[in-house]
Amino acid sequence: MRMDFAKKNPYDLHFLLIISIVLSCSITASATISEAKALLKWKSTFTNQTSSSKLSSWVNNTNTNTSFCTRWYGVSCDPRGSIIRLNLTDTAIEGTFQDFPFSSLPNLAYVDLSMNRFSGTIPPQFGNLSKLIYVDLSINHLTGEIPPELGNLRNLETLHLVENKLNGLIPPEIGLLTSVQEIALYSNSLSGPIPYSIGNLTSLVYLYLHINSLSGPLPSEIGNLTNLSELCLDRNNLTSKIPPTFRKLKKLTLLNMFKNKLSGEIPYEIGDLTNLYNLSLHTNNLTGLIPSSLGNLKNLTTLHLYLNHLTGVIPPELGDMESMNDLELSQNKLTGSVPDSFGNFTKLQFLFLRENELSGPIPPGLANSSELTVLQLDTNNLTGFLPETICRGGKLENLTLDDNQLHGPIPKSLRDCKSLIRARFKGNGFIGDISEAFGVYPNLDFIDLSRNKFHGEISSNWEKSPKLGALIMSNNNITGTIPSEIWSMTQLVELDLSTNNLTGELPEAIRNLTSLSKLKLNENQLSGRIPEGIRFLTNLESLDLSSNRFSSKIPQTFDSFYKLYYMNLSRNNLEERIPMGLTKLTQLSSLDLSHNQLEGEIPSQLSSLQSLDKLDLSHNNLSGQIPTSFEDMKALSYIDISNNNLEGPLPDNSAFRNATADALKGNRGLCSNTTKQKLKSCPFTSSVSKKPKKKDNSLVWILVSILGALVILSTCAGTFTYCLRKRNPRNESNSDSEIGESLSIFSYDGKVKYQQIIKSTKEFDPRYLIGAGGYGKVYKAKLSLGTIVAVKKLHDTTDEEISKPEVKQEFMNEVRALTEIRHRNVVKLFGFCSFRRHTFLIYEYMEKGSLRKVLANDYEAKRLDWVKRINIVKGVAYALSYMHHDRSTPIVHRDISSGNILLDNDYEAKISDFGTAKLLKTDSSNWSAVAGTYGYIAPELAYAMKVTEKCDVYSFGVLMLEVIKGNHPGDLVSSLSPGKSLSLRSVSDERLREPEAEIREKLLRMVKVARAMEETQWQDFEPKDDSDVADPIVDGWNKFIVPQQGKIQWEDVFMADVQSRVVEKENVQEEDVQNEGAAIGEPAEEEPAVVIEPISRAIEKDDEINGRRVQGN
Repeated sequence: MRMDFAKKNPYDLHFLLIISIVLSCSITASATISEAKALLKWKSTFTNQTSSSKLSSWVNNTNTNTSFCTRWYGVSCDPRGSIIRLNLTDTAIEGTFQDFPFSSLPNLAYVDLSMNRFSGTIPPQFGNLSKLIYVDLSINHLTGEIPPELGNLRNLETLHLVENKLNGLIPPEIGLLTSVQEIALYSNSLSGPIPYSIGNLTSLVYLYLHINSLSGPLPSEIGNLTNLSELCLDRNNLTSKIPPTFRKLKKLTLLNMFKNKLSGEIPYEIGDLTNLYNLSLHTNNLTGLIPSSLGNLKNLTTLHLYLNHLTGVIPPELGDMESMNDLELSQNKLTGSVPDSFGNFTKLQFLFLRENELSGPIPPGLANSSELTVLQLDTNNLTGFLPETICRGGKLENLTLDDNQLHGPIPKSLRDCKSLIRARFKGNGFIGDISEAFGVYPNLDFIDLSRNKFHGEISSNWEKSPKLGALIMSNNNITGTIPSEIWSMTQLVELDLSTNNLTGELPEAIRNLTSLSKLKLNENQLSGRIPEGIRFLTNLESLDLSSNRFSSKIPQTFDSFYKLYYMNLSRNNLEERIPMGLTKLTQLSSLDLSHNQLEGEIPSQLSSLQSLDKLDLSHNNLSGQIPTSFEDMKALSYIDISNNNLEGPLPDNSAFRNATADALKGNRGLCSNTTKQKLKSCPFTSSVSKKPKKKDNSLVWILVSILGALVILSTCAGTFTYCLRKRNPRNESNSDSEIGESLSIFSYDGKVKYQQIIKSTKEFDPRYLIGAGGYGKVYKAKLSLGTIVAVKKLHDTTDEEISKPEVKQEFMNEVRALTEIRHRNVVKLFGFCSFRRHTFLIYEYMEKGSLRKVLANDYEAKRLDWVKRINIVKGVAYALSYMHHDRSTPIVHRDISSGNILLDNDYEAKISDFGTAKLLKTDSSNWSAVAGTYGYIAPELAYAMKVTEKCDVYSFGVLMLEVIKGNHPGDLVSSLSPGKSLSLRSVSDERLREPEAEIREKLLRMVKVARAMEETQWQDFEPKDDSDVADPIVDGWNKFIVPQQGKIQWEDVFMADVQSRVVEKENVQEEDVQNEGAAIGEPAEEEPAVVIEPISRAIEKDDEINGRRVQGN
């Protein structure tokens, strides 16, 4: 029949074919037009229509149905004109995917929308695009969970969702992507376990899940991914051992699992992965031996195993890794010697073996690598000489040998090592003439030769190292004078020549060292006057000239040291009065003028040093009474005025109330009505009898006060007018100004201005956001002189509440009171500014961030050793004591938690965020709303009607346990029956090494006190009098009463004596170069290790006490 039809109607068949083709083309044309219109409709939803010039070609102005395929940017079509490829990477689009035309693009196979500003969630409709092969939505602002519908994309080969804000679980449906070869989900906030179904992806070549919050065990099913080339699981919270199934990953070239919580031993089978070139397992809890099988990895260039708990010897087989470039085994418990086989490393650039227990000599062959750039061997027990050819290749930049038992002369190759940038020889037994042992180093930035046995005079050649910022030669046998060339090194930031036998006088040329931040010349035989030119060192933060033979008077020009926090001029022959210039050093924390020949009265103006923590005026010829104005020195915690000619009553200040008898002895007629000091009682009229003497200068002080007040008022008025004009150029109504245009700024270095903050933060742009809380967001602002502050911009609701007239005055009173707080352990509030558009508070900026953040980071937590943690607790306790008891109007913080404890670069703790603080008046009994952070509030106080210091004491007990444990104790304490003790092991941070006996004893005392705080029923506790209120550390260790527990002394927490101090060890360690963000070859300084010792023993030594850093012998 068909044959007959064709024969009878041949043209009819042709006609039908033509009709069919025409209809098909018509349908196709219609479809392509609809796809183009769908994209235009999606484009219309973008919030920045004009900002992307690349999309200007997307217009509905085409001559043919398919012209958009060739003319529209980023759009490609198949031969029929249907869109199959959409590549809009880095086109500055701001929009969402909610209106993306999924149903209109059925043939879409390639989508790259990375590096834009897409927000919102990933719609599940992506799973309907069944032909998708490639999807990249990386580097956007996407939120929400990964939709499980993506598992429908059976043809998908590449899935990139990098650097978004995705959260939730990785859906198990991801295991359905059987064609996928690349999965990159890193830099999000994904949590939960890695799904076992991932083992189904046998075509997978690249798997990147790093920088998330994934937890749980490593799935053994990963061993099924036999085509895997790169596996990155680092910077998560993964636990368990490394599965033995990993031995099947024969094609693996990159394995990164660092910064997790992996435990157990490194599997011997890892040595079978012979294609590996990078193996990074550092910062975990791995134990046991380093497997010798790693020597089979001939292609390995990088091996990072540092910051674990590995033991035993370094296997000599590692020397067989002939391609090794970067070997880092630091901060473990490795023993034995450095293998001689390391001489086989001809390509080695970086070798880190620091902080282990290695012994024996440094193998001479270690210098065989002509590429050696960084060698860090510090904090071991290495012995013997340095290899003669240690700088053979001429590329050595960083050499760290601190705290070993090395000895002998410095090799000639080091003398000629022009490449050196940082060098540390501290704490060894190196010998030789220091003027000949070292050469000229054009790139040298830092050198520490302290605590060795060098002799001779200082060479003038150091001036020829133009980049040298730190020159440290303390504790040697150096003699002679300081060469004049040293005073020409204007780039010096630190100069430490202490504890030598230097002689001569300091020249006026010292004025050239204007960059100097730290100057230590103590314990020498320097003589003469302290030169007036020293006043030009305006960047000085620490000055120690103690234990020399300086004579004459202290220069009046010391008032130029506006950054100085530590000054020690003790044990010299300084004469005359204490100069008034010292009273202007407002940042000063420690001042020691003891063991001189100073005379006259103690200047009452010293009380203006509100940051002063330690004052030692002992062993002088001072006379008269101690100024009563010292009662206002709230930060003062240590005082020694012994062996002078002082008389009269002690000021009513905690430092004097709690001073030891030794700190007051040897005076003419001191008296006190407290029971602690063994002094005679003061007559009842003693204070009255001194009033005539005080009146002699009363008129002067009245005039000075009036003039000072006028200056301050005019400054504030000028600043107010300036800001008002800036923010209200049109002179809006008075009522608006009264409520919304108020300004109150307390300037920092006189430069904190509203305009600067707005400009620095670019109107509070999110890129400057560093934190957020219940009351507002915190931004980092850099002011015109380089000062960095933290600016808390209050939420609109808080702003509106403050604007109410009935609230505004009370809030301003609180802010004003908070700006008056000057304590080293309280974050300074510099000022407050309120306008219609912005209301913000200006705080001191803290570099390390919150204690919670540090404890949550394994690397940082391991650096926060036991001694630092003890001092953090001590600092918080000091601050609470000051807030509760050393102010006329007590302040209860009400939200003491690890999130509100900030740390500076020295790990000094400071309490922050007074958003819920309540200024207590003696008759205050209201304010019943809940405040505080869950987990830190005593249940019985959560809705307490009366706000007292008890609120903070309970929270402080929780905080103490958190500092020891490394994370919040949770229900650990409440789950124990009353009276049952906690073992130190049960609350110790497992990331730290076992504490030494002395530290262990202090930690046990802390646990004891924390336990007592937790068990107390605070709502039933009514103090007998003010002395019974919980008082965390008043440096004299006041007692507080705990019902059922009796009295607990705060010295039980730290030491068995009445006072304590922080003493800096000499063996300050350099920060590990491996620290993320540090440049190779230029590691940052590590924080000084500290120990706490009782003052009764310490005052017998010649050590100098400093509230922040103290140099011991």
